[in-house]
Amino acid sequence: MKSIIPAPVQTREIKVGIYRGPGSPQGGVDNVLNVLKPFPQVKAVVLSGQDVERLNNSTYDVLVFPGGSGSGQSKGIGAAGLKNVREFVKQGGGYVGICGGAYLACSNFTWGLGILNAGTVSSKWRRGQAMLDLEPTLAGQQWLGGVSSTFKVRYHNGPILKPAARTDLPAYDVLTVFKTEIAEYGSPAGVQVGSPAHVIATYGKGRVFISSPHPENTPGLENFIPRGILWSAAHASMAE
Repeated sequence: MKSIIPAPVQTREIKVGIYRGPGSPQGGVDNVLNVLKPFPQVKAVVLSGQDVERLNNSTYDVLVFPGGSGSGQSKGIGAAGLKNVREFVKQGGGYVGICGGAYLACSNFTWGLGILNAGTVSSKWRRGQAMLDLEPTLAGQQWLGGVSSTFKVRYHNGPILKPAARTDLPAYDVLTVFKTEIAEYGSPAGVQVGSPAHVIATYGKGRVFISSPHPENTPGLENFIPRGILWSAAHASMAE
């Protein structure tokens, strides 16, 4: 299938740590590794919870927390890991959270990182899975390299975000919004359409990129997560 989103332009080598452990199954890690294969200057390393607990801020440019369970990932890296990730981003590192990793970044959970000024609309996170329509915002059109039309993405229980109104964090910028929704298992209907699917923000000196759905294993969207990783690293100019 033809790529909907153009590939990002890489300007220098970056090192990416991808968490694999409780809350982050191998399948989600493999999906990220697969979309990074066309970018030889991205050196990806799989990290265990113990690795995150011993994280050296100077070793990596970006940390990726893939799909899975946000609360499970929090337990997997422990209190020391949560502290290290916050400090890593605060000091200039990049954070990429996909689905479960997006939940982990939010500010409305006692187990969360609290690096994104966002919460979730409902505690009923289990909404189901479907191919949903996304629409880029004006900012998202430029960020995505000129993509302006609606496109489909795989969704599987990702967070429905809303502003958290924290005064110590900047507001996030929305790149895409959901144009269709799924609301199964008693989850609230009518809250997903128009809500953010992809957002970007800063935390201290670092950058945060969040994806509620799964472009990393949606045909045609394989360049989406690499764009998020390179943007988060702050080392790459984006392709026009």
